[in-house]
Amino acid sequence: MPDDLNFQNISTVQSSLQPSPKTLAAANTIAPTTFLTILTGNVVIKTITPPISGVHMLAIQFAGVLGNDATGNILTAKVSIVGMCVLYIYNPATAKYVPVGDNV
Repeated sequence: MPDDLNFQNISTVQSSLQPSPKTLAAANTIAPTTFLTILTGNVVIKTITPPISGVHMLAIQFAGVLGNDATGNILTAKVSIVGMCVLYIYNPATAKYVPVGDNV
Protein backbone atom coordinates (compact mmCIF):
# COMPACT_ATOMS: atom_id res chain seq x y z
CA MET A 1 0.00 0.00 0.00
CA PRO A 2 1.40 3.39 -0.92
CA ASP A 3 2.54 5.60 1.93
CA ASP A 4 1.71 9.13 0.79
CA LEU A 5 3.10 10.57 4.03
CA ASN A 6 6.59 9.75 2.77
CA PHE A 7 6.19 11.32 -0.68
CA GLN A 8 9.28 13.47 -0.19
CA ASN A 9 11.47 10.35 -0.09
CA ILE A 10 10.79 9.80 -3.80
CA SER A 11 10.81 13.46 -4.82
CA THR A 12 13.42 14.70 -7.29
CA VAL A 13 14.07 17.61 -4.90
CA GLN A 14 15.58 16.31 -1.68
CA SER A 15 17.83 17.28 1.18
CA SER A 16 20.28 15.35 3.31
CA LEU A 17 17.33 14.44 5.56
CA GLN A 18 15.93 11.99 2.99
CA PRO A 19 17.14 8.37 2.96
CA SER A 20 20.07 7.47 0.73
CA PRO A 21 19.39 5.48 -2.45
CA LYS A 22 18.56 1.83 -1.70
CA THR A 23 20.01 -1.27 -3.33
CA LEU A 24 17.55 -4.08 -4.03
CA ALA A 25 17.97 -7.52 -5.55
CA ALA A 26 16.38 -7.56 -8.99
CA ALA A 27 13.09 -9.47 -9.01
CA ASN A 28 9.92 -9.70 -11.08
CA THR A 29 8.30 -7.35 -8.54
CA ILE A 30 10.25 -4.56 -6.86
CA ALA A 31 9.12 -2.06 -4.21
CA PRO A 32 11.26 1.10 -4.28
CA THR A 33 11.11 3.41 -1.26
CA THR A 34 13.42 6.17 -2.51
CA PHE A 35 13.66 8.16 -5.75
CA LEU A 36 16.82 6.32 -6.84
CA THR A 37 17.03 2.54 -6.51
CA ILE A 38 19.98 0.40 -7.60
CA LEU A 39 19.12 -3.12 -8.73
CA THR A 40 21.60 -6.00 -8.54
CA GLY A 41 21.30 -9.21 -10.49
CA ASN A 42 19.82 -10.12 -13.85
CA VAL A 43 16.09 -10.69 -13.30
CA VAL A 44 13.65 -8.84 -15.55
CA ILE A 45 11.31 -6.40 -13.77
CA LYS A 46 7.62 -6.99 -14.49
CA THR A 47 5.93 -4.97 -11.74
CA ILE A 48 6.88 -1.94 -9.65
CA THR A 49 4.93 -1.50 -6.42
CA PRO A 50 4.04 2.22 -6.32
CA PRO A 51 5.40 3.88 -3.16
CA ILE A 52 2.73 6.62 -3.37
CA SER A 53 -0.68 6.79 -5.04
CA GLY A 54 -0.33 9.88 -7.27
CA VAL A 55 1.78 10.76 -10.30
CA HIS A 56 5.47 10.29 -9.53
CA MET A 57 8.81 9.41 -11.09
CA LEU A 58 11.32 6.78 -10.04
CA ALA A 59 14.91 6.28 -11.19
CA ILE A 60 16.19 2.71 -11.44
CA GLN A 61 19.90 2.07 -11.98
CA PHE A 62 20.70 -1.38 -13.30
CA ALA A 63 23.87 -3.01 -11.91
CA GLY A 64 23.23 -6.02 -14.17
CA VAL A 65 21.81 -6.54 -17.65
CA LEU A 66 18.07 -7.04 -17.38
CA GLY A 67 15.56 -4.25 -18.01
CA ASN A 68 11.81 -4.66 -17.85
CA ASP A 69 9.04 -6.28 -19.84
CA ALA A 70 5.41 -5.24 -20.33
CA THR A 71 3.60 -8.13 -18.62
CA GLY A 72 2.97 -6.34 -15.30
CA ASN A 73 2.34 -2.68 -14.58
CA ILE A 74 5.05 -1.28 -16.89
CA LEU A 75 3.66 -0.01 -20.21
CA THR A 76 6.52 -0.88 -22.57
CA ALA A 77 9.51 -3.24 -22.49
CA LYS A 78 12.97 -1.74 -22.07
CA VAL A 79 16.38 -3.40 -22.36
CA SER A 80 19.14 -2.15 -20.08
CA ILE A 81 22.91 -2.29 -19.94
CA VAL A 82 25.13 -2.33 -16.85
CA GLY A 83 25.14 1.07 -15.16
CA MET A 84 22.15 2.40 -17.10
CA CYS A 85 19.59 4.51 -15.25
CA VAL A 86 15.97 4.47 -16.43
CA LEU A 87 13.28 6.90 -15.34
CA TYR A 88 9.76 5.52 -14.83
CA ILE A 89 6.75 7.86 -14.64
CA TYR A 90 3.64 6.49 -12.92
CA ASN A 91 0.26 7.28 -14.45
CA PRO A 92 -2.43 6.61 -11.82
CA ALA A 93 -5.18 6.81 -14.49
CA THR A 94 -3.81 3.64 -16.13
CA ALA A 95 -1.96 2.26 -13.07
CA LYS A 96 1.10 1.81 -15.32
CA TYR A 97 4.70 3.01 -15.23
CA VAL A 98 6.00 4.51 -18.47
CA PRO A 99 9.77 4.14 -19.08
CA VAL A 100 11.34 7.37 -20.34
CA GLY A 101 13.72 7.51 -23.28
CA ASP A 102 14.95 5.35 -26.11
CA ASN A 103 15.40 1.61 -25.93
CA VAL A 104 18.97 0.29 -26.02
